[in-house]
Amino acid sequence: MRLIALLLLIPFSGWAQSFIVPEPANIEWNSGKYNLPKNCSYFTASKNPQLLKTIELVSKEFAEQFNIQLNPTSQPSSAQIQIFEKSGKAEAAQAYDLLIAEKGISLTVQNAESFFHASRTLLQLLTPQPGNEIKLPLVHIEDYPRFAYRGMHLDVGRHFFPVSFIKKYIDWLSYHKLNTFHWHLTEDQGWRIEIKKYPALTQIGAWRNGTIIGRYPGKGNDNIPYGGFYTQQEIKEVVAYAKDRFVEVIPEIEMPGHSSAAIAAYPFLSCFPDKPTAIPPSMISAKSIEEQKKGKVKLVQETWGVFDDVFCAGKESTFEFLQDVIDEVITLFPSSYFHVGGDECPKTHWKQCSLCQKRMKELGLKDEHELQSYFIQRIEKYLNAKGKKLIGWDEILEGGLAPNATVMSWRGETGGIEAAKQNHPVIMTPGNPLYFDHTQRLVEDSVTIGGFNPIEKVYAYNPVPAEIPVEKTGMVLGAQANVWTEYMKNEKKVEYMIFPRIAALSEVLWTPLDKKNWSSFESKIEPLMQRYESWGVTVNPGYFDIGSNVLPTTDKKGITLALTCNAKNGQIIWDSPLNGIYQGPVTIQNSNLYTAKFIGNNQQAKSTFAQQIEINKATGKDITLLQQPSRSYPGDGPFTLVNGIRNNSEKNIHFKKYLGYSGENLEATIDLGLETPVKKVKVWFLHQPGSWIHQPSSIEISTSKDGVNFKKIGTSEKINFENGKDQIGYIELNTNIKQRYIKVLVKNRGAIPTGNPGEGNKSWLFVDEIQID
Repeated sequence: MRLIALLLLIPFSGWAQSFIVPEPANIEWNSGKYNLPKNCSYFTASKNPQLLKTIELVSKEFAEQFNIQLNPTSQPSSAQIQIFEKSGKAEAAQAYDLLIAEKGISLTVQNAESFFHASRTLLQLLTPQPGNEIKLPLVHIEDYPRFAYRGMHLDVGRHFFPVSFIKKYIDWLSYHKLNTFHWHLTEDQGWRIEIKKYPALTQIGAWRNGTIIGRYPGKGNDNIPYGGFYTQQEIKEVVAYAKDRFVEVIPEIEMPGHSSAAIAAYPFLSCFPDKPTAIPPSMISAKSIEEQKKGKVKLVQETWGVFDDVFCAGKESTFEFLQDVIDEVITLFPSSYFHVGGDECPKTHWKQCSLCQKRMKELGLKDEHELQSYFIQRIEKYLNAKGKKLIGWDEILEGGLAPNATVMSWRGETGGIEAAKQNHPVIMTPGNPLYFDHTQRLVEDSVTIGGFNPIEKVYAYNPVPAEIPVEKTGMVLGAQANVWTEYMKNEKKVEYMIFPRIAALSEVLWTPLDKKNWSSFESKIEPLMQRYESWGVTVNPGYFDIGSNVLPTTDKKGITLALTCNAKNGQIIWDSPLNGIYQGPVTIQNSNLYTAKFIGNNQQAKSTFAQQIEINKATGKDITLLQQPSRSYPGDGPFTLVNGIRNNSEKNIHFKKYLGYSGENLEATIDLGLETPVKKVKVWFLHQPGSWIHQPSSIEISTSKDGVNFKKIGTSEKINFENGKDQIGYIELNTNIKQRYIKVLVKNRGAIPTGNPGEGNKSWLFVDEIQID
């Protein structure tokens, strides 16, 4: 049974108040209820076959979930539901009018699609009552979407999901009135679509010999073969399923980068077919090592990142292959769009490839960016000739934009702004806040890629930036959220990452801007989460998380700890060691693990809070920085280093807790207030090479009595890692002095060492605490 059969509306007693997501354009609630009978008749004079088919689909939902039988009648006067089809302006094609009155229900729709959207609203209003009665609130709704393009993306390349889950995913989209499913079908780690002319794409390219363990760069390889793909028949099945629910499916075939899986299947696509696939020794599977020893050259990637082995732009055979692939793919997807990727394409091999350099010379191209532009423009011409429109990530702007391309702006909004100014259609999908692989909470229970996009940040997003001239705002077609699955191995993890944020996205894209209201939406979050849980969905509880704010005390003898929670219906309760109802900020002067929980109105714990606070001689003291940290990683300012809090969990490290410096040193001066005995200075740091974050090279300590004249007392280069692990570490210097001012110089490692991700670039230095004992 499909999700839609579970979806809408397993009876439960979690909420009694009617609410609709996304919020309609216009809504007028009236007093009273309408009782919907179990045997319900509907009337429509429409002969539109698509509308009649959609009515039949909705009728099945009523029967499966409420045992309500919707039967057609030729007598409008006897019908409980009347459906009127009334054509309007093209731009209002998805608009509908829903009236629930004491005498019955009236739906006025433009077409089958607008009827389907109206039915999503109606199904949300159906509230089971004791005794199995179905009552509807009296209401009049006039509704239409703000944007034509309302999308969600799913990466099935890093991790594969079966057709049954893809159908669930489409149900979730249609329930929230999202109308586009961007299906990311090919990646370095797996090719997921059957191409009959090139069977090795799925025989070889769909399978990898193993996957790195944990967060990149990982803790080795699990050595478990992994893969899967969709047959063309399965693709057709999904597309048809989505079409019935008015969700357009856009395929993405990545080019010219992110092509390792295709190259593993057909090495001739590489600039260097005889050059072995590079997988670091600490990340490669045992089977792949053995295969390469036996002469196999190209492998499907087993780790995450960006790789130099990309489609060769100098070979005609590359374009012949891609045109053949396109020919098969476009027969499966009726969408007018075809997504070619175009992102994160290193130019290393192109610079070294004689064929690529020859093509550049022949075409008069000045650099490899223009070669990529040639590549994309050539593919676009082929797609246009087939009646398709090209979409690409914003890198396709580099070197010159293809004439008819639509730009998907992911590296912020800059690419989208520039494309709109050039009169190109734009779909906004900036990583902040529309990457749903980023965390919903500051401290996650499982590994994620990082970032922080809570539901309130998603809701606040406006896809039309102020930088776009008013006359160009129509170039913004809409927006979508992206779900990259490096750290989503199973369906439940995907659910956990998208719920409840999908509801916020739906209002960003459907609800008129002047009707969006965070307070109103926030009142829906808790009942929405109950609704989702009733479907059996794993919901992220981040909305109930207890946040904290730490400030120095006025006397500099400790810290002040304040707790907050977004949720309004409930209260924060202190556990150990404070115990009792939270009534406001408290002064902390002793090291301890401070715990609390948020109790909802149902007296159940919705979330817990635990913070280890370590009070030392630097805690709460005045601190100044010689160099300010990067604007991207400012922490909570200089006080971050003396707030008594450091990251002590490697499971989910959040960069917000650190001061970050790119290629620069950190120099801080701490005023202890008076001359104080100091036996040890310890600097805590983060070492995460996969993110270009490296341990410092050393620390240097100087002291002063007046804060002006400092004397160096020592340096230390000894790196220590907590519990023997290699991410959270410290450097310490033992001393025996009595001084007031302590200057700490933490030296950046400099250029990233060879063999590490980003080698040769500036290292990041991340520090979260300076401890003085």
